[in-house]
Amino acid sequence: MQNYGINKSKKVILKKIYILAAFIALTTAPLLSSAQEAEPSKVMVMKIRAEIDPRMNRYVELALEHATETEADYVIVDMDTYGGAVTDAKDIVENIMNFKKPVWVFINKDAASAGALISISCDSIYMAPGANIGAATVVTSDGAAAPDKYQSYMRSTMRSIAEENGRNPQIAEAMVDQSLEVDSVSKAGQVITFSTTEAIKYGFCEGKVNSINEILEKNGVTNYTIDEYELGTTEKVIAIFLNPFISGILILVIIGGIWFELQTPGVGFPIAAAILASILYFVPYYLNGLAANWEIICFVIGIILIAMEVFVIPGFGVAGVLGITLTLGSLILVMLNNDIFNFSFVGMNALLVAVIATLGAFLGSLILLFVGGVKLTESKAFASIALTDTMDKKEGYTSNFKKESMIGRKGKAYTVLRPSGKVIIEDEIYDAYTRGDYISNGEKIIVTSDEGTSLKVKLDQ
Repeated sequence: MQNYGINKSKKVILKKIYILAAFIALTTAPLLSSAQEAEPSKVMVMKIRAEIDPRMNRYVELALEHATETEADYVIVDMDTYGGAVTDAKDIVENIMNFKKPVWVFINKDAASAGALISISCDSIYMAPGANIGAATVVTSDGAAAPDKYQSYMRSTMRSIAEENGRNPQIAEAMVDQSLEVDSVSKAGQVITFSTTEAIKYGFCEGKVNSINEILEKNGVTNYTIDEYELGTTEKVIAIFLNPFISGILILVIIGGIWFELQTPGVGFPIAAAILASILYFVPYYLNGLAANWEIICFVIGIILIAMEVFVIPGFGVAGVLGITLTLGSLILVMLNNDIFNFSFVGMNALLVAVIATLGAFLGSLILLFVGGVKLTESKAFASIALTDTMDKKEGYTSNFKKESMIGRKGKAYTVLRPSGKVIIEDEIYDAYTRGDYISNGEKIIVTSDEGTSLKVKLDQ
């Protein structure tokens, strides 16, 4: 009887605990549900609507950093591009694939070449009606097919990324190489380019949509906020300095400032202006992946060679020519998306713009030095920081080191004067020179000027 009473009391206690737990669950469930509803998903949208180049590469890198900092739940790439540099596209692909949250791409018109490569690296692909994806053959700046080593690299990259994301690697490879044939998809001689319907059919698109909102609805995301990423103020300022016209002005200041400082050492502000202009010129291109370390080193070496030519090596020879070549060459190369001296993917227009901007600035700096340099040295501002006074003979200034005038005194040539040598006057030997005349030892002379440390003499006839 006693054990039965204990068991009965235990059952009563357990029953009360169950009732209390059920009550807590029923009362807190709505609170938890409302808390979840009050926390919308964060969706960050970044736009790839231009050529794939170092600037776009940096934009994507900064956008994904922003997504990480803001703890975005999803990233959507708004895509419309005909492609660009394969190397920059590869960097973008690596950044996307290393991102830990879902990345979806919305192809609202075109994803060609490097754009196709970036698209298949995303977790899901969505396309607008009438959009296209494919045509990833690597081409040079003039539109011709690049050498096979570039095609092979692109084929391998497309194939491996397609396999990674569960898409047909043969189709991805045939988007690059027209010689490949994929059963029931494409024939040899045709590079694959899919429309929206075809991309859905062959597993290269998850659905046809008209907007980013439809993508979110298809994935069951109903409560969300959209953050459209834009470059910050600092990055926008950096983009301004990437303008070739602004770059040309900076080059003018760099060359003009360095040259003026070399001609008038110690002034200070020309070299300060050149250093500031160099920072404003090189840093934006370096941050955007255009300025390589070796190009900057070539610029520094060029400046050193020019300085050696001015201060150490007399005349104007190999050091000066090499210094100018390195300096101007590095300034041009910094503006181009070249791989060392490989210009296969550098457009002729970009090359011409870089050359014209640099050489135009160089010529402009020379004109500025010849025309504006004289006016600058005559200005009050220049006079306040530099010694411009001259001690003219007309104002009574002389460099006579003699206690009394020697003009008119007579003597003999102590040595041969051709035209300089020594003379003896009243048993004292003096340094002397003529206007260019030759005077033999022992000939009579007369002093015509005694300014400076030597006497000016002529033959006494």
